[in-house]
Amino acid sequence: MRVAVLTTGGDAPGINAAIRAAVRTGIDKGWEMFGVRHGYSGLLRAELIPLGLRDVSGIVGLGGTVLGSIRFPEFKREEVQLSAIRILCDNQIDAAIVIGGDGSQAGALALAQKNFPIVGIASTIDNDLFGSEITIGVDTALNVALEAIDRIKVTASSHERAFLVEVMGRNCGYLALMAGIAGGAEAVALPEVETDPEALARSLRSSYERGKHHAIVVVAEGARFNAEALTQYFREHRERLGFELRDVKLGHVQRGGTPGAFDRLLGTRFAAAATEHVARKQFGVLIGLLHGEVASTPLSQVVGKRKLLDPCLLKLAGVLAQ
Repeated sequence: MRVAVLTTGGDAPGINAAIRAAVRTGIDKGWEMFGVRHGYSGLLRAELIPLGLRDVSGIVGLGGTVLGSIRFPEFKREEVQLSAIRILCDNQIDAAIVIGGDGSQAGALALAQKNFPIVGIASTIDNDLFGSEITIGVDTALNVALEAIDRIKVTASSHERAFLVEVMGRNCGYLALMAGIAGGAEAVALPEVETDPEALARSLRSSYERGKHHAIVVVAEGARFNAEALTQYFREHRERLGFELRDVKLGHVQRGGTPGAFDRLLGTRFAAAATEHVARKQFGVLIGLLHGEVASTPLSQVVGKRKLLDPCLLKLAGVLAQ
């Protein structure tokens, strides 16, 4: 059996652990394993390379993806998908494992609906993928955000200032909410909840009146009032509001770096489960974490669905900020 592994979309710490585990568990089953360079874009150029045991040595602790990844929106077109299947068949690939987020799994679903054997692995720092409580890369990205918040809090306290810390997450506020709770932020601004700059100003002023010497607001990049918009608003109304905000955008810093133990183990467990599904010919599914256990969900029930934030955690963030 010949099985291909590809990574598409945004990179995430822990992907290389998944690649390593997929290759080694596949070889243990007697298969020939291949990597696809540069995701779906590379697949259309037939960038397939054989992967042996030694080819994946030493990558478990590396960030990013050793196979490379390119966003390729053209893969939404049916003729492009058919070309991809033809290339896979021409190279005698019997099945594929796709590591990535919602866009990546949308491509996987399209191939599965055209009867190509495929299994997806949940990987995105945004944690917006339906079918997995937590995805590869989230834990490491969250810890990077926390370290930045802790450092900024020292400066904020020294100068008695208010800071905005913008984290990634696209249109999902999971990273911002969790970083806000764990980092002791005074407020969070999320895409899922409308942010009122005036109410935010009152909240921060109230914190100061209660004796706090600093204020941290964690902002999701997808919030309507993101860090740039909030900073501009407070600057324009500084005389009336009485203070202004300094903003720090973490950006792609959260994607890079060394994956933590959790993401290395999560990627390894997901990949081992993926090869087991291939062996049992259980295709068209996403491997994720459900109720604390590695499990599979049909891709048709995953793609295009929106994962909601836990309302209890939203309430808790407000209570803890007092």
